[in-house]
Amino acid sequence: MLVRFIAALSLLFTAVPAMAEAVSVDSPGKVLKVTLDLNGEGRLHYRVDRLGKPVIGESQLGFLFTDQPQMLRNFEIVGQRIREQDDTWTTPWGEDRTIRNHYREMIVDVSEKSPLRRRMVIEIRAYDDGIGFRYRLPARDSGKATNIAEELTQFRLAHDGKAWWAPAFESNREEYLYNATQVSGIATAQTPLTMVLTDGTHVSIHEAALVDYSGMNVARVEGTLLKAVLTPSSTGAKVSRTGEFTTPWRMVTITPDAPSLYAARNLVLNLNEANKLGDVSWVKPRKYVGIWWGMHLDTQTWASGAKHGATTENALKLIDFAAKHKIPGMLIEGWNIGWDGDWFANGWDFSFTKPYPDFDMPRIAAYARKKGVHIIGHHETSANIANYEAQLGGAMDYYRANGIDAVKTGYVSDAGGVQARGADGQIDFEWHEGQVMSRHHLKVVTEAAKRRIMVNAHEPIKDTGLRRTYPNWVSREGQRGMEYNAWGVPKNPPVYDTELFFTRMMAGPMDYTPGIVSLKGRGDTDILSTLARQLALYVVIYSPVQMAADLQENYEASPVAFDFIKQVPVDWDETRVLDATVGEHVVVARKERGRPDWYVGGVTDGSARNVTVSLDFLDAGKSYNAIIYRDGPTAEAGPKGKDMIRESRVVRRGDRVELAMAPGGGFAIRLSRR
Repeated sequence: MLVRFIAALSLLFTAVPAMAEAVSVDSPGKVLKVTLDLNGEGRLHYRVDRLGKPVIGESQLGFLFTDQPQMLRNFEIVGQRIREQDDTWTTPWGEDRTIRNHYREMIVDVSEKSPLRRRMVIEIRAYDDGIGFRYRLPARDSGKATNIAEELTQFRLAHDGKAWWAPAFESNREEYLYNATQVSGIATAQTPLTMVLTDGTHVSIHEAALVDYSGMNVARVEGTLLKAVLTPSSTGAKVSRTGEFTTPWRMVTITPDAPSLYAARNLVLNLNEANKLGDVSWVKPRKYVGIWWGMHLDTQTWASGAKHGATTENALKLIDFAAKHKIPGMLIEGWNIGWDGDWFANGWDFSFTKPYPDFDMPRIAAYARKKGVHIIGHHETSANIANYEAQLGGAMDYYRANGIDAVKTGYVSDAGGVQARGADGQIDFEWHEGQVMSRHHLKVVTEAAKRRIMVNAHEPIKDTGLRRTYPNWVSREGQRGMEYNAWGVPKNPPVYDTELFFTRMMAGPMDYTPGIVSLKGRGDTDILSTLARQLALYVVIYSPVQMAADLQENYEASPVAFDFIKQVPVDWDETRVLDATVGEHVVVARKERGRPDWYVGGVTDGSARNVTVSLDFLDAGKSYNAIIYRDGPTAEAGPKGKDMIRESRVVRRGDRVELAMAPGGGFAIRLSRR
């Protein structure tokens, strides 16, 4: 059997004669076709067709360097190999238990015809719902580094259309509301960048496996021609690598509609390497409460003083609350020395092993263990990674010694304000998504893994699927979360969540911190949500760590809503998008991992919307108790948001549930098999 398998696999490899002018590869179902060719100048281009129609037209490939001529023209194709891969792998946690990885891969060797005769390899993987390609560059002679000034990668969209994008290179990192413009109106955008072309094709541009490289942004050149723009570095070269290396995968998801676009989200995982950590049974998805929301309301502070939030008394009370309601995790922010003064500006004062005098870590840790509650630690760095890395080993050891198995890291600072120690020992200022931070985040994740600690990064580098390779990297922020609804600068509008689902969430889990049942921000201002929508967010916005973010007294005052929050899982066997339109509404169903129960969540933009939820995903021949949390007749986002109805009924496969979502509203359904 093994010999037969190897023989069958070998037939999948195809070689073509050297010196070809064009080579191509079809996806397994012949849905997508990627062609690589040369023009009269020997410029290397690729294009992508879907079912015979162009999606990405002729788009160039190449590099600019800081210390050698560009690689852009005078190429020839000197070799090509094609193979097909089809396997299924099991996730330790996630939106789906099993993921199929089925693609056809074309590896193309190219060489310059100029006297330099430099070579590189283009690796292309074609799936039925997207493509990935990357460069492999050989080592330079005499051990010199390859210093990349810019990639010359392009994405020439075949049609205009609508695009949802957040601006790149602005002061607030990734945390911007989305612009909804024509593709031809994009400026410089972060990825994922999502578009619906005029022919209805849904396209998302992102990258996978960002390792020791600079993060990619996308800028419009002219019309619908987009190009890659790497994040800058203080050293001039945006990327500097020694020896042979591969770039991250440049990834384009291509589907016919919105539900299938989100269904293709696992492309980013399939383009990453398998788990490198071995046994990760210690990585435990969980819900958590925390000493956190009060700081955003300005009723508590991170800094010491009369309003200090992270005190022993407050921690013990919250542990009791978590234990009473069987919530396994509790986050504590502001426990450590360094928050007094202008911490945002420098971060040099942070100690990651010294608590404030009013915070008794050993006592709190012992009490949490007794109550069965896991403390989630917090490392705010102010993006001063020079200070953090100098303490990193000791900081992780301190947490492990106190039984803390998860840490939320933070990198609050303006964009370009990362303080890193350069090779000369001096402090350089870097960007959050530059090569330096790519290295830093993996250092934190791997050091945490040695101590069996999970990492949830805020103000992070973007998610590019590395959670497959390092499963203790459980979540991150990387867009505007719920705290913006506390500050009101401005608040997140209802349309934001319906855009977020098809942009940021195409990259991976987001610690959005939902569950504000009070619907109130700082100064008693209204949050632009209904109560039913806050429940829906636990199903719609995926994360394996989900916070019940509101104050405990607000949950005690809202027992019906809190009952759903306590019950909704954070780990899933299967995910299905039942109905969706980018920027308008989302209805998603998820099956609880290891159980037959399903949960459904729906959110709408600022418009009222009626939806029909088809229960065709339920097991045939079984009946389910459906508990429905929906907007009441007077509900709308804002002062009337608390009008919510809870009702129950018995349902079966094939039933339809008619629901009305209020403006800025939503619904949540729990389906328990009888």
